Amino acid sequence: MNRDPDQGSSPPSGNRRMGRAYQAAFEAVIAVVVAGAAGGFADQRFGTAPILLLLGVLLGFGTFVLRLVRLMKELAPPPGGPAKK
Repeated sequence: MNRDPDQGSSPPSGNRRMGRAYQAAFEAVIAVVVAGAAGGFADQRFGTAPILLLLGVLLGFGTFVLRLVRLMKELAPPPGGPAKK
């Protein structure tokens, strides 16, 4: 029995949006941590401290900002806004 995850027992739209927001924020923060850690490791390996660490943090922060911009576009209401009566 194949069920579409968007039909039937899916959570209300507000809960889904909140879940997406938390997921994206978590992914964005993890990007900064992972890129910084990779930069720190590369600094130790090549003896270039703190250059690669700073580059890693900047790369992670750029990824953070890009992810949040994409999230805002995804969660933004339609251009016309909700229909008013």
